[in-house]
Amino acid sequence: MPLPKAELHLHIEGTLEPELAFQLAARNGVSLPYADTEALREAYRFEDLQSFLDLYYELMAVLRTEQDFADLANAYLARAAAQGVRHAEIFFDPQAHLARGVAMGTVVEGLWRALGGSETTHGVSTRLIMCFLRDESAESALATLEAAKPYLDRITGVGLDSAEVGHPPVKFREVYEAAAALGLRRVAHAGEEGPPEYITEALDVLGVERVDHGLRCVEDPALVERLVRERIPLTLCPLSNVRLRTVDTLADHPLPAMLDAGLLCTVNSDDPAYFGGYAGDNFAAAHEALGLSRDRLRDLARNSFLASFLEDDEERRARYLAEVDAYEFGDAVS
Repeated sequence: MPLPKAELHLHIEGTLEPELAFQLAARNGVSLPYADTEALREAYRFEDLQSFLDLYYELMAVLRTEQDFADLANAYLARAAAQGVRHAEIFFDPQAHLARGVAMGTVVEGLWRALGGSETTHGVSTRLIMCFLRDESAESALATLEAAKPYLDRITGVGLDSAEVGHPPVKFREVYEAAAALGLRRVAHAGEEGPPEYITEALDVLGVERVDHGLRCVEDPALVERLVRERIPLTLCPLSNVRLRTVDTLADHPLPAMLDAGLLCTVNSDDPAYFGGYAGDNFAAAHEALGLSRDRLRDLARNSFLASFLEDDEERRARYLAEVDAYEFGDAVS
């Protein structure tokens, strides 16, 4: 049995495995510019964040109907559960679908077909976080929030993703203020390819409660001290960082030093179909490449539940933390 964990940095569109992409393409009459699944997998070799995003958005064309989104989410939840995920806070990118003529309701209702029953079906509790695309306009983000209002009973929070450099958090001050007024939780990608200043801005201007990635905080000792003092969680994604060349090799990843500094780090998979592994794979890879002890892995698992948006269900959080504390490692680590 894998180590119980929560996944807090997961883009549902980034769980689209090649086999499912071809299946949905056939169902919806979409032609993909790849001969087969192996040719598509070959395309999963990225120079940087933008080269990944180009393919990521291209493949979204196969997602058309509520059933497509339900199938996508169910496939992820099954894989995640098999790797020990007990709670998942799932990102989705409505602007990328609205731009293709897919309605907000189609996306949310489709995802909810899977998420609404995921505890029964997969043994995984869930939250849904709607992300704004930072390379789109602030006006588009506001319009997206407005379109989401009929579905806010199913949406826990808002996030900010896509191409980071050149799109500082301050650009989205107004929509984050509006989201806060609606009672939505707030997270944002910051400090992946962007500078440490983006992390500070996300905290001070957007009022984020969690920083997605946050890797480059290590370049600013004062920021590290602040993150430790304020107990701001970071949702790190080790295999993603290697695949997108944010770090050269997994052995170069600063995760151990970040833990030593007292940062509240979590380990997640980001876009696992594209980056070579789901949550348990990231734990196992970090254990092997970084020499993380089993006590450290247990701490990371605890951190994931402590950083989760489970304030509305502290009994559940306590139950998950008890599972982590009682866990006995076997020969394999994941």
